[in-house]
Amino acid sequence: MKGTTRYWLVAGLDAMVTGVGMILPRGRLKTAALSFGMTQVALGLSGMLKPEVRQ
Repeated sequence: MKGTTRYWLVAGLDAMVTGVGMILPRGRLKTAALSFGMTQVALGLSGMLKPEVRQ
């Protein structure tokens, strides 16, 4: 799997977590799902910016 494909997959799955968090009722679970999902999306997208290490 190409490195960029992996990061797009991570970002996409975590965007779904964020979407689920948006439909949850108000409370700690909603806050946790939104925070976790948005953080992971940011990490997945920022992972595409780093150079790949070839061995």
